[in-house]
Amino acid sequence: MQCDLCIVGGGYTGLWAALYAREQTPGRRVVVLDGLRCGAGASSRNGGFLQYSLTHGIENGRIRFPDEIRAIERLAMRNYDELSADLSQYAIDAEFEPTGELDVAVSFEDLAHIQESAEMLADFGQQAEVLDREQVQAEIHSPLYLGGLWQKSGAAMVNPAKLADGLREAALAAGVEIFEHSRVRKLGKSRYGIDAITDAGVVHAAKVLLATSAYDPLVRAMRHYVAPVYDYALMTEPLTPEQLDAIGWKRRQGLGDSGYQFHYYRLSADNRILWGGYDAVYRYGGPVGPHLDEDEATFGRLSRNFFTTFPQLEGLRFTHRWGGAIDTCSRFSVFFGKAFGGRVVYALGYTGLGVGASRFGARTALDLLDGRGTEATALQMVRRRPVPFPPEPLRSAVIQFTRNRIAAADRTGRRGVWLRTLDRAGLGFDS
Repeated sequence: MQCDLCIVGGGYTGLWAALYAREQTPGRRVVVLDGLRCGAGASSRNGGFLQYSLTHGIENGRIRFPDEIRAIERLAMRNYDELSADLSQYAIDAEFEPTGELDVAVSFEDLAHIQESAEMLADFGQQAEVLDREQVQAEIHSPLYLGGLWQKSGAAMVNPAKLADGLREAALAAGVEIFEHSRVRKLGKSRYGIDAITDAGVVHAAKVLLATSAYDPLVRAMRHYVAPVYDYALMTEPLTPEQLDAIGWKRRQGLGDSGYQFHYYRLSADNRILWGGYDAVYRYGGPVGPHLDEDEATFGRLSRNFFTTFPQLEGLRFTHRWGGAIDTCSRFSVFFGKAFGGRVVYALGYTGLGVGASRFGARTALDLLDGRGTEATALQMVRRRPVPFPPEPLRSAVIQFTRNRIAAADRTGRRGVWLRTLDRAGLGFDS
């Protein structure tokens, strides 16, 4: 078939881009191709933390884009507000809960950073409250918590799979054509523009937008910038009223502890606890596939850490477990690029914080593809790519050694020589 725009990847970025494309040009023929089903990758496997930030936090953005951070923060909050409005406009029931995010300190070293972080959030117009030990225990009971920082604005919880499914339905209603189980094997030039070649046929497209996340890139240059890192999660059975009383958590914030190796956790609509994070698993060569969706050692570590955090829930069962690949880049935020003379544009590298940022990434990528100048497309954040990762075998060695040094930093409370060196080189892993 022929189309005006072919989008490869039916996750958040691809579906938001499809909706935006039809909004900008209602008569445009838009085709989405996905190798599995829409949302099957990171878009339905994440924890459902919808953060406003586009740069993986203000501090990371301020270090990497000091001259642009105020503009980026303003655009980020606009994107968050518009996303919330879009959920109503497209009637997407994603279980949106603007309860905020509570970062809990589990070491005295963590406490030292809380006040500074609160002041930074306030300086950029966000609402945040510092909690001492008594106050954080009043929110949620754990023997580990020494204090906390509750970000009350710009942070919400969603059901990630329902968001993906809702975007798919909205795209179909807007006239987008979606073909699932249609993995694109390669791209090539043709008299139509660009051919997206699948096992079953070819889509002849005037333009192509790549939203492939951590999956095999279709443009060689993309390989240098993304390392697929696996994250894993557990889900408990629904808590009884007595179990809920034992932990508090009446206001249903999203929670994360403030270590470099951190856990993220939240309550589902039926009062299960989703518990994920801590390990970030990179395997030699960066393979991605369903055979890597489970990791017994990581699941065991997650379980032990859960009951250390909530000993009062001893005996609670886990009913589900899964894993998925994060499209990690060295600056921890979405980046963009062009190929095939500008007929192909890609957006990826969200590094685990893409639930909200993917909407911005989708719209910005489409603006770049269409040659539409905006405040966002003029940013160095958009125009500049991150520091590339080294090739194998050096890539694997660097990542594994860095993981070792991050674990040491959690034990000692100090970023050692190696982590500080990576910071200066623009490769500063912070989680």
